[in-house]
Amino acid sequence: MASLKSGPHIGRMIPLSILDLAPVPEGSDVGQALANTIDLARHAERLGYSRYWLAEHHNMPGIASAATSVVIGAVAAATKTIRVGAGGVMLPNHAPLVIAEQFGTLNALHPGRIDLGLGRAPGSDQATARALRRTLQGDHDAFPQDVMELMQWFAPATPDQRIIANPGEGQAVPIWILGSSTYGAQLAAHLGLPYAFASHFAPGEMMRALDIYRQTFRPSPHLEKPYVMLGYNAFVAETDEAARLLFTSVQQAFVNLRTGRPGKLPPPVEGYYERLDGAARGMIDAALACSAVGAPATAKAALDAFIAQTDADELMLTSQIWDPAARVRSFELLAAATGVKRSD
Repeated sequence: MASLKSGPHIGRMIPLSILDLAPVPEGSDVGQALANTIDLARHAERLGYSRYWLAEHHNMPGIASAATSVVIGAVAAATKTIRVGAGGVMLPNHAPLVIAEQFGTLNALHPGRIDLGLGRAPGSDQATARALRRTLQGDHDAFPQDVMELMQWFAPATPDQRIIANPGEGQAVPIWILGSSTYGAQLAAHLGLPYAFASHFAPGEMMRALDIYRQTFRPSPHLEKPYVMLGYNAFVAETDEAARLLFTSVQQAFVNLRTGRPGKLPPPVEGYYERLDGAARGMIDAALACSAVGAPATAKAALDAFIAQTDADELMLTSQIWDPAARVRSFELLAAATGVKRSD
């Protein structure tokens, strides 16, 4: 059975991890964004965060992690102990065998440190998904079969097996199911896998999905009991006002994305939220409801309340902050507020 161990703790002692979307700030470029990612990962390891995940997105000028397995390899090579993984790989874009080989290679290079989270969305628009050279199925019915096929590639080969994932075969790469609806919850429960919910941008069905996952979970060789990780936005600064200013970058990015104007991560803007119309405010409030924004004590109180509400086993924190130094500082302040001890 998989052992999911704790790292930094808050409230009732649950692990904290980091989801890095490898943001490309306005005025910067992809090369600097990836350097920022590696720098933050090193800080995350020093601070004691449990995992460092990267997500697959395509045709997004503000996100530098499209070649997700490549970036994971760079982060794993730049660190020593923190778990590194995908949060996630969008499996409809790939043949399961290719992902087995990629993550088998990563696990061979960094044994026991690689996670593989799987999502069923394309992580892009339909035209881009077609350009990725995968056959599109609008109802995504192939996702459960693809997940099971991928799991089989990681299993020990049988004597008569003609095709073997090498690297990949026989490697215990932990697989997670990701989701923003009840679909992933049902699949994760059926397969007995850990479940990560995208509450950091789509919290609407969070509580319903958690109930379904926990109530219908079937123990498996991979996991004995349900394990839930929830996405959560964290914007921490020395004062509540300073943190709210940092938060305006992701607010702008979200409005730009939803109105068909995706771009690089904008710098903070004083009074941005207050100048929005009611519809835009409502959209932001709904999408980014799962957020801790404030000074360390304010952020810790929000995290504690969220954990109490959801009974989460782990939080995956994301922080789309324009200034890379302020992003590092945000995670430092949060670690200190939650009692995480530095490893140095």
